[in-house]
Amino acid sequence: MTNRNPIRLPPLKVLRVRNPNRHEPNPCLNIMSSVLACWASAGYTGRGCTTVENALRACMDAPAPPPKAPNTINYHLNRLSKRLISQGKKK
Repeated sequence: MTNRNPIRLPPLKVLRVRNPNRHEPNPCLNIMSSVLACWASAGYTGRGCTTVENALRACMDAPAPPPKAPNTINYHLNRLSKRLISQGKKK
């Protein structure tokens, strides 16, 4: 036997997802921190740092990835909230 009562949500003022468009960290950040650590330990002219410096140059010269499309979940929640929230409050 199935229950035919609809599921009731608690009353909400606004349906919203917090920070859906999180920015990706820079991929060269880890390599740059390795270069800085190498310079701090071996000095600025450290000969052992050339491989890490070349990796940083290659990372910085690489083409940037295409930007991602923004997340539209808050737009759709706002658009559909009239149907969802108004079920409990009818004037």
